[in-house]
Amino acid sequence: MSNSVVVCTWERGRAGVPAGAEETLTLARKLAASAGLELNWLVAGPAPDRALEIAGKYGVAHLDRIEDAKLADFQPDVCVEALAQYSKQHAPKLMVIPQTFNARLVAPRLAARAGAGIVMNALKLEVEGSAVKVTASAYGGDTRVVYEVTGAESCVVGVLADMLLAEAPEGGASAPAVRQVSVDLGAVAERVRVIQKAHFEGPRLEEAQIIVAGGMGLGQKENYHLIEDLARTLGGMAAASRPVVENGWVDSSRQVGLTGKITRPVLYIGAGISGASQHMVGCSAAKTIVAVNKDPDAAVFRYARYGIVGDCLEILPELIRAVKAQ
Repeated sequence: MSNSVVVCTWERGRAGVPAGAEETLTLARKLAASAGLELNWLVAGPAPDRALEIAGKYGVAHLDRIEDAKLADFQPDVCVEALAQYSKQHAPKLMVIPQTFNARLVAPRLAARAGAGIVMNALKLEVEGSAVKVTASAYGGDTRVVYEVTGAESCVVGVLADMLLAEAPEGGASAPAVRQVSVDLGAVAERVRVIQKAHFEGPRLEEAQIIVAGGMGLGQKENYHLIEDLARTLGGMAAASRPVVENGWVDSSRQVGLTGKITRPVLYIGAGISGASQHMVGCSAAKTIVAVNKDPDAAVFRYARYGIVGDCLEILPELIRAVKAQ
């Protein structure tokens, strides 16, 4: 067993950088520094152009690369096999993965292959002796739970990177060594065949800087246009709570929350939204939250920097007029 913590990524996100990579490196760096572990970053498949620069910024000792034609596009069985072979070769104490949809397919199977413990939804990591303590979000974000992983020599951890901030240390830059890791993926056959990939056009809610979201306080589907009007006026995107989607007012691509999109806009306006924890998981990382609700005790006001107590059907038209008047 090596004395290392390894951040594992295989996807390419904005500007080629895997979603959540820097936030996860931030978390792993703090753990490595406090527990005396070596911090490494494993990139399976095509690496971001700035991989070495980013690795150095977060104090990574080794940038490990697995390059294979089968890793050009995400394939769960191939990815699990590549990471399992890496784990067998390097035996890290922790393999830390930014928790995306695809990560949920890979992390538990990787842990089973490596004989490792597994914890998902992680927000904080600690090592005490031989035990790994993981603080994780639980019950749809309602609470935090601390898991103590004992008895396993290694642990795989899925990190809720959307709820963390990327913080590079001042003066902590390193000069990572690049290691090419050889794996044999020749015998791996993907068991699930993708007949047709989902195709999305236009801007993505997860990348929007301004979001206006509507909840059941709108009363009926015909009033959702107020959300779209305000979003358009502000140059943002319209979104919705889960009940609005389930009632068929808008499609699921607009849903914010634990079972929808996790967003981090500069401005999030929630109108007629109660503020259930499952929804707030998807927007609590917004820089500024503005809430409009006629119930002064609505939970959403606990998260909001600015709150308006009133009927959103009266407030929204006034906001649209005010913005247009600017």
